[in-house]
Amino acid sequence: MQPTKNISDFHHINKVKVKFNEVDMLHIVNNAVYFNYFEQARIQYAMDAGLLPDDNIFSEESLYYMVHNEINYFKPAFFDDELNIYTRISYIKHSSFGFEHIVENSKTKVIIAEGAGISVHVDPLTGKSTPLTDEFLRKVKMIETSVKILRTQ
Repeated sequence: MQPTKNISDFHHINKVKVKFNEVDMLHIVNNAVYFNYFEQARIQYAMDAGLLPDDNIFSEESLYYMVHNEINYFKPAFFDDELNIYTRISYIKHSSFGFEHIVENSKTKVIIAEGAGISVHVDPLTGKSTPLTDEFLRKVKMIETSVKILRTQ
């Protein structure tokens, strides 16, 4: 299997260094750890894009639930490797949007893995999906000039 995403389409990078507790008995990063890397990268992306309140990321006003995650592994990562986690929002629908990720070894530039996920905007009172705001769309478009808008206006 070969990578399908192009790094040049990504404008946000989160750097991580593989910790000892993230490797398994095979001496490689455990497969589940990559989802933690993706989550850290998504949170940093949202903070950098101004999508989260400055004072408290656990806002009572808006909730975003991850409803789907997927990953494809290409090469192993090892203890003390430095990794670049590239993140972008690739599309926006009515109440959901898609994240994509690429994991690259920062020294060798080898693509380690790639992944994707879907996040849904949820009303905290009803627990049901609710439309994404125009402000959300505007902030994402400031970073992602080629984001696909798949919602009706």
